[in-house]
Amino acid sequence: MTYREKTNKQKEYGLTAKEAVAVRLSLKECIIGEPSFYRKVAMVVIPMIIQNTLSNIVGLLDNVMVGQVGTLAMSSVAIVNQLMFVFMLCVWGALAGAGIYGTQFFGKGDFEGVRITMRFKMCIAMIICTIYIAIFFIFGKSLVGLYIASDTPVAEAERTLYLAENYLRIMLISLIPFGITQVYAGTLRESGKTTLPMVASMTAMVVNFVFNLLLIFGYLGFPRLGVMGAAIATVISRFAEMGIVVVISHKNKVKYAFLTGLYNGFNIPANMVWPILTKTLPLLANEFLWSLGQATLLQSYSVRGIEVIAAMNIANTIAQIFNEVFLSLGNSTAIIVGQELGADRLVNARRASWRMATLSIVSCIVMGSLLHLVSPVIPQIYNTEDEIRVLATSLIHVIAFCMPINSFANVSYFTLRSGGKTLITFFFDSCFVWVVNVPAARFLAYYTTLPVVRVYFIVCFLEIIKSMIGFILVKKGVWVRNIVKNT
Repeated sequence: MTYREKTNKQKEYGLTAKEAVAVRLSLKECIIGEPSFYRKVAMVVIPMIIQNTLSNIVGLLDNVMVGQVGTLAMSSVAIVNQLMFVFMLCVWGALAGAGIYGTQFFGKGDFEGVRITMRFKMCIAMIICTIYIAIFFIFGKSLVGLYIASDTPVAEAERTLYLAENYLRIMLISLIPFGITQVYAGTLRESGKTTLPMVASMTAMVVNFVFNLLLIFGYLGFPRLGVMGAAIATVISRFAEMGIVVVISHKNKVKYAFLTGLYNGFNIPANMVWPILTKTLPLLANEFLWSLGQATLLQSYSVRGIEVIAAMNIANTIAQIFNEVFLSLGNSTAIIVGQELGADRLVNARRASWRMATLSIVSCIVMGSLLHLVSPVIPQIYNTEDEIRVLATSLIHVIAFCMPINSFANVSYFTLRSGGKTLITFFFDSCFVWVVNVPAARFLAYYTTLPVVRVYFIVCFLEIIKSMIGFILVKKGVWVRNIVKNT
């Protein structure tokens, strides 16, 4: 390394001369890490993958069970789930801002800092839940109506609207317990304690599955409620998950010592509110606009017919099972890199980010290949028309092909976020959707005669631009910062 290069590295990262050289050397090791690195990754990511994969498998079974009621029932649930997805991402985004501080506080060994961020999370989660309950209660019917194409037969449109509206009203009960669960589960994951959230989620999945069987189909003397039964089962499972994660985490005061005194005074120092808000607001805005962008994309594709919604519901439900590997690796990147930054091990953080990116891409080449192989099989278990099954299979092929591209963009996003660069992630993530993906989908769906599968492929493949931007930002190291060093 030349003197000028070494000086630039020192200025850019605030490193010693020795550390500046190490940054250059670490780039040679960014592809493969030592065994201890992968053991650390495994401890964080495997419980996440197990939890999320099982959750998505149960989601697939739920989807299939609702699909047995009929295509309209499946489409109505898909519409509501898309609206609920906007809410869930807003909660995750708002909590992630405080989570950046929580992760680095834990890496620093400051448990009071972890408690402060958790109190902040609880307040912001309850505010968001209340707002969304009001929005969905007042405007739910109108929002559902946006997804029903104008040329849909009147009887089908009215039936879909009726099922979706009633499903949504019941689901509103689950919003508060969902918010509380995410506050606790997110904090536990940020501290590397991923097992309890996994156990709670797995138990909730079993509860959800059992009550789906009982209430959708009316087994063992329970009423046959169809779509409404699926909503009630989800509500019950949300309360079960919340109870497990809250009660057990507070009972085990040794393992979860950072929760001790959480509610004593419930104090959030005034000098911490604005710094946390500056990280929270961009992430909240990002997740809201990104999820709204995904909802808009689905609405754009839906102009090609209500069968497109059903096919995309099948494709996305199946693909989500395979996507969980790279999604969990992305979340793990934020934890592992964030803890290194909080401990002021900046060189290790930089090296870890590239190793996580490599691991994610390789895993997605494998998972994408497997998804492609099973794509013709799984749609056959749905009680729907052959046309929808064929369309779903084609959409799954597109998702499988683009998975490695999406994986790198995902790791780049979480790497940037780990260093508190939330404004950059806002432009990188949600702005990209609204500036690139949404206009492309609207134009191609509304003003061309291209088949919907080709439209979907073009929009998905545009993510390669985002991955290139992510590569540049990660390589420049704009995210390498310890934001709790002087806190």
